[in-house]
Amino acid sequence: MTTHHPPRHRILALSGSLRRDSHNRRLLEAAIRHAPGNLQITLYDDLADVPIFNEDREAAQLRQGGVRRLREAVVNADGLLIATPEYNQSMPGVLKNAIDWLSRPGPDDPLTGKPAAIMGASTGRWGTRLAQAALRQTLAATESLVMPAPMLFVRDAEQAFDNAGELRDPAMRESLHELLLAFSLWIERAGTTAVRSMSNPHANSSFARLASNQ
Repeated sequence: MTTHHPPRHRILALSGSLRRDSHNRRLLEAAIRHAPGNLQITLYDDLADVPIFNEDREAAQLRQGGVRRLREAVVNADGLLIATPEYNQSMPGVLKNAIDWLSRPGPDDPLTGKPAAIMGASTGRWGTRLAQAALRQTLAATESLVMPAPMLFVRDAEQAFDNAGELRDPAMRESLHELLLAFSLWIERAGTTAVRSMSNPHANSSFARLASNQ
């Protein structure tokens, strides 16, 4: 008897904070621990190597260094899991800069049709709601497939994690696990939609319907 295992999805995790012990890095590390068996989550550690976008230097930087490594990592991933802090009621500049580089045209086209899930942690009481809204809008402009729900907002982040980096609240841990389960299904559905779109010349709006039907 043959046992069929669900496909293992490779997830690239991006933290919008460069700080080594940031709350959002801790949230992504918790996601790695609580991921379902069919998600392989890898935390991307080289975002600090991505230079500020400058169109005068774009051609050279797309071919080398931090920009090339980031684009290759996104291309090779089945989905993006982004944890963002909230700076001045929006996402951090380092994260916006990375998305700007990823959205630039090229043979790899990293973001178009790429499934993405968003979450975030902040020390405030709103848990990055405005930052996530800004990030969602930016990713939509790149034609990424952003999972609309469930959402995860970790507030009062200084008290949210214990000394081992684990979420203290069992309900929050469960919410994180539910988000990851939903993301796995979102990736599978996005892949099915992509196949149908490529085989059907009249299905140009398949990706848009995928997001709007949730």
